[in-house]
Amino acid sequence: MKQQPFEAAQFYHVFNRGNNRENIFKTTDNYSYFLNLVKKYLLSICDIYSYCLLPNHFHFIIRIKDFKELPENFTSGKTKLHQPFSNLFNAYTKAINKKHKRTGSLFQEHLKRIKITNEEYLRHLIVYVNTNSTHHAISNFKEYKYASYLSLISEKTSLLKRKEVLNLFNDVENFKYVLNVKKLNIEALNEYLLE
Repeated sequence: MKQQPFEAAQFYHVFNRGNNRENIFKTTDNYSYFLNLVKKYLLSICDIYSYCLLPNHFHFIIRIKDFKELPENFTSGKTKLHQPFSNLFNAYTKAINKKHKRTGSLFQEHLKRIKITNEEYLRHLIVYVNTNSTHHAISNFKEYKYASYLSLISEKTSLLKRKEVLNLFNDVENFKYVLNVKKLNIEALNEYLLE
């Protein structure tokens, strides 16, 4: 199936998992390394609203920057918006293959992406992504350090679009409340998930 190209000023749910459901994060250092690569390759073209890294898959909710905010090589047509994602996953795969003495693909096929076309769906996905560690019985989402929740409720400096996320839920207290009671329509999201 041919992927739709990324478009400026659009929200996307991007996700993928390990090839054959293999773990893509094998040590705690792998999570930090992956997030550093995200900063290096993606922040010039997109803003991150939420994320969750789990042992064998990940989810990101991003918004591609407005056309005028994109680096010139992306606005002139010379480089496609998917290239930074490709660079990220290639760099990560090479590092993991070298460190763990493995070969071949780390990720299952191509990065999955779904354009988010309405605010209600965006809110549902933010709840789902931030509570994903609980959903998979890995860790209580309120304590899980490889997801955006702790940063979103913190007052520390963050590269996430914290203010914009919290505004979608009115404020931080309502955001916490919604996630705690999981007022979420999982059935509406099932066709878009890896499970």
